[in-house]
Amino acid sequence: MSPRVIVATAVLVLAVLTGCAPRPPHPAPSPTPSPRFTSEADGYTAAEATYRAYVDASNQVELVSPATFEPVYKLEVGDALDADKKSLTHMYSEGWTLDGDTKPGSIVRRSFTPEHEAVVALDVCMDISGVNLLDKSGHSLVRPERPDLQPLTFTFIPDSTSATGLLVSSISGSSTPCEG
Repeated sequence: MSPRVIVATAVLVLAVLTGCAPRPPHPAPSPTPSPRFTSEADGYTAAEATYRAYVDASNQVELVSPATFEPVYKLEVGDALDADKKSLTHMYSEGWTLDGDTKPGSIVRRSFTPEHEAVVALDVCMDISGVNLLDKSGHSLVRPERPDLQPLTFTFIPDSTSATGLLVSSISGSSTPCEG
């Protein structure tokens, strides 16, 4: 069975190793121009589809094979892309493996800002209960107090190269608690 990545850096660093903590905002690079969404509902639908594609792509990553990181990177820009590149490269160089898959949990629509290129934010609860991060000796790096459900905020910006019209621009700890 191949090792799997739960979700890129933010989840791995924030959730698996240390728990969630909000990161300060970092300006995202300018996205590729994209048509504006015709409604708030369309924006949220696109964000949810992008989030699910991101989780699916992350679950297909094999830390022993950097080529498998590319589908995750294609769904990101800005802070999210920078963080995942740094994290995945570090885990690969350390010889770590990740076993198990992340399951998308609840999704709460947080904000939609049409006047700024349709920036969309979602609060999500990611179920990482079946995920284990192992060092190259096979010892678990997961802290025993790690919660099974991780509250995160995903922020998305428009990009015409994305199948959904959005890319993940940042992932941070959320103040919205997970129930479960």
